[in-house]
Amino acid sequence: MKSTEGLHIILGEYEFARTCELARIAEAEGAAVVQLREKSLPTSEVLEIADALRKIIQRATFIVNDRADIAYAVGADGVHLGQDDLPANEARKLLGPNAIIGISTSNVAQALEAERGGANYVGFGHMFPTRSKEKSSSPRTMEELRAVIAAVSIPVIAIGGITTSNMDEILCPGLGGIAVISAVSYAENPAEVIRHFIRTLEEHHAVSA
Repeated sequence: MKSTEGLHIILGEYEFARTCELARIAEAEGAAVVQLREKSLPTSEVLEIADALRKIIQRATFIVNDRADIAYAVGADGVHLGQDDLPANEARKLLGPNAIIGISTSNVAQALEAERGGANYVGFGHMFPTRSKEKSSSPRTMEELRAVIAAVSIPVIAIGGITTSNMDEILCPGLGGIAVISAVSYAENPAEVIRHFIRTLEEHHAVSA
């Protein structure tokens, strides 16, 4: 099973060519995970993008957000599920025992439930205000992040508004990694930003180098 510790780059919501370009950069620069998240496109278009990314992403772990059916169809490494998506055990039935399943969480109870349900990692956040989606709750605190890390034995990936300028605030022992969206997708030099994220994670020993 591929690793999920390190830098997760979430792609989607922009032109096909740009998505593929960013996937190539993420693959080349050493991102641990590349996740496709397309919330608004028809299934046929999401399938086309996922198939293209599967061909690009070979070294990194390729995850499809929400859509276990599309992950299965293109042979992705796994799926990332929200609290209201398909239950992890049902996704496991479809994708098989070696699939990677991640689950979004915002508290210890959800993280523990995700682990009990067979998740391989949890996303935790949001840590900072974010423009990727509207949030009805306040950002999580460092105390909450540390509590989740202490509560589960699977990697905890911090997400939500993380940038190169604020990531130092959330790096702590035991953190499994960080997930970013806008910080890479809107960057003038995505490769440089990715290298900065990875280097900082390794220097702080937040994840294994």
